[in-house]
Amino acid sequence: MRAAYQYKLRPTKQQIIELDRWLSMLCSHYNYLLADRFNWYLQNLSPINSCPLVCYLPELRDNPDYFSQKKTLPQLKKTHPWYKEVYSQVLQDVVKRVKVTFDRFLKGDSNGKRSGRPRFKARNRYRTFTYPQMKDGCLQGNLVNLPMFGKVKVVLHRPIPDGFKIKTASVTKKADGFYLTLSLEDQTVPEIKPDFNPDKITGIDVGLKEFLTTSDGETVAIPQNYRKAQKRLRVIQKRVSRRKKGSNRRQKAIKRIGCQHKKVADKRKYFHFKTATYLLSKYDVIAHEDLNIKGLARTRLAKSVLDAGWSSFLSILAFKAENAGKLVIPVSAYNTSQDCSNCGEKVPKKLHIRWHDCPHCGCSLDRDHNAAVNIKNRAVGHPVLKAQLMSQAIAGVAEKPIP
Repeated sequence: MRAAYQYKLRPTKQQIIELDRWLSMLCSHYNYLLADRFNWYLQNLSPINSCPLVCYLPELRDNPDYFSQKKTLPQLKKTHPWYKEVYSQVLQDVVKRVKVTFDRFLKGDSNGKRSGRPRFKARNRYRTFTYPQMKDGCLQGNLVNLPMFGKVKVVLHRPIPDGFKIKTASVTKKADGFYLTLSLEDQTVPEIKPDFNPDKITGIDVGLKEFLTTSDGETVAIPQNYRKAQKRLRVIQKRVSRRKKGSNRRQKAIKRIGCQHKKVADKRKYFHFKTATYLLSKYDVIAHEDLNIKGLARTRLAKSVLDAGWSSFLSILAFKAENAGKLVIPVSAYNTSQDCSNCGEKVPKKLHIRWHDCPHCGCSLDRDHNAAVNIKNRAVGHPVLKAQLMSQAIAGVAEKPIP
């Protein structure tokens, strides 16, 4: 199992200058490797469908793949000696980043979905470098030992759990300073609880009126962190627009608005973790709709959907449930709000109608509550949960004494 812990770094002024220098060099090398790939890509394409019998064909280049670009690193250090100061594995990770980016452009991801044309990075857009391997004991008290860089002070606001091993480390520059992200691995896989309490199964319906509604009728208010911060963001954005481009005062205003956006993101993330912890402390099985959140983020409700952060919340919920040995089940979102949770008949209603009244059975309850009950009912019929409950029932029958 993998987990990521993020800590704030407290580098000295000299270390900040050195970190910025490393990022600048890595950014230049990233752009150079990407340009090399584009040169190969353009030279091996034919701009026309046919050509005359006698024509000049340029000599085709070999594909600059991951290993061939990796072999250029020793020569880079000879022609540009200052790259010797950067750790070799950090430079190799830049080659890997270029490979992943270009492969997604040409071949697509695991689902076959291709990304857009890779873009060259501006200096202020390249913010992270990674150590693919970290030695045991790299954390010494409140210091982290980064190879070829030195020891940097780190704020360990929570200890690393026992049994976890540090695999990789990433240094990221954000609006309010530098952060260290440690990727941790635990060889032990948490076991899913074999005995689920049928009374501790719930369905949740995420929404924009309330952040979520459970099948028990409990609601969690939506914080709307971005909308509450819009007034302050508008003031800072005006300062940015009034400053002269390229000036130091404009850069300070941009940094200030970045800090404000980060504050909004941190508040949202804290709320997601707190809500997920509360739900998992109360329920053993949680079902939610398998929503197309990317599609919803392209509608008129885009600002509210992105402010709620459903995708981030559901991923946090699934991760914490895996660690706790509990289940999070996605179910089909088809007609969860339209079907009656009592009789199953379809009761069509538009989005602005927030109350469910069934003319067939007389069921009357809040629209989101009705959807949450439907989600719970679909989860009970889910193959994973059905198998767990079936094995639990068989074990209960086997334990009963024969009269």
